[in-house]
Formats: sequence, C-alpha cells, structure tokens
Amino acid sequence: MANILIIDDDKMLNDALARSIRRMGHEVECRLNLTEGISEAMTSPYDVIYLDVRMPDGDGLQAMPEFQKLPSAPEIIIITGYANSSGAELAIKSGAWDYVKKPSSIKEMTLPLLRALQFRENKNKSSQPIALRLDGIVGSSPQMKDAINMVAQAAGSDANVLITGKTGTGKELFASAVHNNSRRAAENFIVVDCTVLPETLVESLLFGHTKGAFTGANETQKGLVGQAHKGTLFLDEVGELPISVQKRFLRVLQERRFRPVGGKQIIQSDFRLIAATNQNLGEMVEKGLFRKDLYYRLRSFPIELPGLKERKEDIRELLIYYLDKFCKNYQIASKGFSPEFLDCLTSYDWPGNVRELVNVIENVLAKDHTAPCLFPYHLPNHIRIQAMKSTIDDGGVSPGEEHIQQQPPMPTPEPVSTDELPSLRDYREKAIAEIEKQYLKKLLTATHGNIKEACQISGISRSRLYGLLKKLDISKDGILKDIN
Repeated sequence: MANILIIDDDKMLNDALARSIRRMGHEVECRLNLTEGISEAMTSPYDVIYLDVRMPDGDGLQAMPEFQKLPSAPEIIIITGYANSSGAELAIKSGAWDYVKKPSSIKEMTLPLLRALQFRENKNKSSQPIALRLDGIVGSSPQMKDAINMVAQAAGSDANVLITGKTGTGKELFASAVHNNSRRAAENFIVVDCTVLPETLVESLLFGHTKGAFTGANETQKGLVGQAHKGTLFLDEVGELPISVQKRFLRVLQERRFRPVGGKQIIQSDFRLIAATNQNLGEMVEKGLFRKDLYYRLRSFPIELPGLKERKEDIRELLIYYLDKFCKNYQIASKGFSPEFLDCLTSYDWPGNVRELVNVIENVLAKDHTAPCLFPYHLPNHIRIQAMKSTIDDGGVSPGEEHIQQQPPMPTPEPVSTDELPSLRDYREKAIAEIEKQYLKKLLTATHGNIKEACQISGISRSRLYGLLKKLDISKDGILKDIN
C-alpha cells in the first residue's frame, strides 16, 4: 500500500482519481491549492504526488523543488490542462516522473502511478548504502544530492563522463570524485587544462614524442594520455581543445591507442575519460567550433552542476566547512559568525559560484584572523551593498541622499479625538500590513509573477510568500493583468 497526494484545484477530477486509486488499495489525500498541498506533503510522507501546473496560488512546476527535497523523495506526476512541449521539457528536466495532459481517462492517469510505484519498489530493493569519497564536495540541497547520485552511478562504469557547469561550480572536484570511487581509484588521475595547451605542442603533450621529433625535443617524452594508462584522463575545459587536434583525439578515444609524435611504435592506453566545460558544446557544434562526433562520444554520461545561486541553502554548510578548514591551515582558533553575516552571504548572487565564496572566506580570515566572531563588517563592500539593497524597498531613499531631496513644508496637524485613535499595536500591525502589501505588489510586478525569482529577491521561502499573498488578499494574476 502506497500513500498518494493529489494537488489540483479541480475537485471533480480529484474525487474521481482518488476513488480509482483507493480501489487499487492505496491511501489518498487531496488538496485544492498549492499552499495546502505543500503543507500536507511536509506533514506526512508520500510515495507519489499528482501535481497540477496552474493553481490558484502558484505554479506547480516552480514548486517542484519544495516536494523533491522532502525526506520521502516522492515521484511527481505533472497533470495539466495546458500541456505544451516546453512545459513537458521543463517538467522532465526538473525531475518529474511523467507529464499527463488533461482531460485524460482515469486509466491513462493511473498508468504512470503503477509504473512509478514499481520503480520505487525496485529502487528500494536494490539500493545499498554506499560510502562515497567526496573530498571537498559540500552540500545537501536537492540539486547537490542529484549530482552526487550521478557520481555514484558514473563511478560504477567506464563510460565517458561530461561534466558541465559554470566557472567555479567544482567540476574538477566532481571529476576527482568519479575517479576516486571507481575501480581505477588506485591509478593515476591525470588533469589536462585545455585552456593552457599551446596549439603547436598540444599533440606532443597529449601523445608524447620521440627524441629529435622536432626542434627542442632533446629526449623522448611520455604524453599525458600514456600516463593515464589504467587510470583516468580528465580534460578540463574541453571546449578549448584545438579543433585541429579533435579528430586525432577522437580516434584515440575510440581505439585507445596512438603513435607519439615522431614515433613509429603504436602505444596502447587503457584510460577512462572525464571531460568538463563551462561552454555549451551543442552550440559550438552548430557553429563549427567543435566536432559533432567527438561531442557525442564525450556526453555518454552527462553530469550538470548547479550554480551556487541555485542552491543557496548550502551556503551555511559551505561556510562552516571552509571556516574550519582555513582555521586549521592558518593554525588559528575556530571562528563563529553572526546570523547577519550568513544573511549577507545568502543575499549575494555569487557569479563566481563556490570558488568565489571560498576566496571570500579565506580573504576574510587573512585580513582579520584575531576576530572570534565574523560580522557583515568583515565582508567585502560589494557583498554588503547587495545585501543592503535586497532589504530596502525600491522606492526608499539611499543612505546619504536625504539632503538632496527637497523637503516639503510640514503640514499643520488636524485635531484628532482620542476616540479615533486605535491601540499602538493595532496601528503598527495595520501600517506593517500596508507596507508589506505595497512591497509584494511591486515585487510581483517587477518579476512578472515569477515566484521563484520573487523568493530569491525577497529572501523569503515560497510557502511564506504564498502565505503573505493570501493574508493580504493579493492576487498574482490580477496584478499581471493590470500591467499587461
């Protein structure tokens, strides 16, 4: 018996689908809006969640991360009356089990449930706890859990791995983790930085050369591909590999043998290839900047790493890990940090990702290693400024600009009866509610109703945002209609 949750604002559909699922022997709960659905999913464990897209209080697709990070890790079946190819693509990329168009027959809607429950049963039977070596990889967000799960899968095979992600997301760390957890862990892990390979010497560096093969070749040199024999060859920023060399490397990748520059003897190398890039190789292929056949060879097992902006819940864990690491390196006392210090870090967008965060933490300690506790004051100004801006309404006055604005004459106060005055508490709550209402209207207008972006800008959770919208009687759709 499984536990199923249906989140859809169509009560008739909910009742019909729930009856059918109960006849199958499962427990079912129904919720008519996203806020109640999220609350219910957080209260009880569910195996499968049916999730509508267009809900009265939000977008089901955008809310998927809320459900995916639940301890029960439910499978999610998207059901929508507004099905389209882009929505289906987004659902699959977001980790949905299936994407079902409404209206459909009850049989068509319950078939994905049968498959999802069968998948979960097999997964639970076959899953064995694996102690992975994840040196330097820190984070427990859903995105990081997915990436680490991919490491475990990749480590169990010899398939070519292509790791993609923006600069500073930790591509080399993940490549090393795949190697360290594979059967080749005891052998060499050879790193090739394709950004610094001189085009005139790239073949010599990769495949080696014999003595006298070219001017300056005073002795026979073993290439990096040969050094990776029985181990792993990691091509970092593979998009920078000269296209003149890509054809030859493709042949080596296919045959696992090569001839050194100037040599006559064929050398074999049983290496496992991992490549990484911050570029879009698919677009480079279309522009003729990267070989299509090599691209298809590289991406046998793709791992996409999220940017730090997409997993800000990991910042606290990263901060603790690297504070401890650097304090030990510098042989100084352990540091604490104030809540405001962490708030500043989470308010920043981190264009340089984890690498930038690590550099900031190290610089903070290097500049003031005597402070027992870190405050926002210790951070670089650009991070503090962005944190400050995120807390100030767009219509507010920036510090230092008060003297620039023309001050209007003070109005003469009108007589007020004591009977007209509410209590200070009621007055304050009413004023705060009005400020919050104006802020949320501006927020939804500026983000065009994008709840994910609104949460990032405001710094509040999705459930909290929906709660405020409901409390203040703000209609997201109404606001968007006004500005369109």
